[in-house]
Amino acid sequence: MSVRVTTHGTDVPVTRWGESVRREARGARRAAKAAWGGPGRERDLLVQAFKAALAAVIAWLVAGDWLGDPMALMAPWVAIVLVQTTVYGSLRQAAQQLAAICAGTLLASGAQALTDDTLGALALSVPLLMLMSHWPRFGDQGIYAATTAVFTVASGAVSVSAVGHRVEQAAIGALIGVAVNAFVLPPVHLRDVRENLACLPHEAGEVLRSVAEGLRDGDWDESTAVRWSSAASRLERRRDGLRAARGWCRESLRLTGGPLRVLHRVPLDVPPEAEDARWERVTDHVIALTRTLVVAADDDRAPAPPEAAALRVYSRLLELIGDACESEARRLLGEGPPNGESAEERDAEMAELRGQLQEALRDHAGQGAAHTAVLGSLLLQAENLWAEALPGSGEVHMRE
Repeated sequence: MSVRVTTHGTDVPVTRWGESVRREARGARRAAKAAWGGPGRERDLLVQAFKAALAAVIAWLVAGDWLGDPMALMAPWVAIVLVQTTVYGSLRQAAQQLAAICAGTLLASGAQALTDDTLGALALSVPLLMLMSHWPRFGDQGIYAATTAVFTVASGAVSVSAVGHRVEQAAIGALIGVAVNAFVLPPVHLRDVRENLACLPHEAGEVLRSVAEGLRDGDWDESTAVRWSSAASRLERRRDGLRAARGWCRESLRLTGGPLRVLHRVPLDVPPEAEDARWERVTDHVIALTRTLVVAADDDRAPAPPEAAALRVYSRLLELIGDACESEARRLLGEGPPNGESAEERDAEMAELRGQLQEALRDHAGQGAAHTAVLGSLLLQAENLWAEALPGSGEVHMRE
């Protein structure tokens, strides 16, 4: 039961707040445990956070304590922003941000000198700078032109000397931020590629085993098939994550790939991009298979599901393919293969099941096109999946 507390006439569901706080606390504990336990995304984020703090401290010491500059705030601000996820990204954004800061400083100072009024300077400079922030050359750093203009006008320091100090401090902060990111554990995203890639066969295998279980038990209908299709569609988001990780991987090696290899920070066995294309094709086949089952379970459509005996044979086929996908996921992560039957025994069973399904397909042909179409489509998707999951092994048996 939800306990409610009335505060200033408003009922507040205390249990909802409590559950939200507990959920966030559990998430924080899991992240801390993962960061402490070993390499991973959580530890990478922790390292980047400490690097940003280090860059800010160094920038403040240089600009404020050593140089005694009155505009010292700009240096740590820029340094923090430029501790990016890749060294190349830091360099690119440093150039973009410096250009945006210079534009914001110069336009704001000019507007202040022209109007001699804070509100007038803001009204004159900020709209133009907001339009400039969408210029592709600024990338995602364009907003700093407008925020710099606000700081410039608010500080009231618009002299040539003040403008020079502000740009100088931004340059110092950019230099320190890029240097810290490049020389203190430069970020490498090869592990992200491997983890995202391994998730594709792992999740594809989970979907296939779930479908196999439902078909074997005969306890499935249109709603069940829709759930299978939704689970398969989630593989597309995982595929998008893999593409993003591969992009970060390429960028993280620009300018730093050689030194990182010399320092042995880059593993030499990163899966090739051909593996990405292979498991993207598997994703497409799994999605097509589940959508075929959705059509077969819909009473308002012409195609009809195969007989229960054929589906039981087909379920075993999917189970074997799901196991093969899981084995591939373990291989991509560098883990040993699971205990179980040998590849030869598995391939032999696959060939036998295929023969049984082809015989069932001939039997279904005598019952009409509706049953034949569905079973034929399912068998084709299974053959495609097997050929991709274990190329050179299952493909030979499937075509004998």
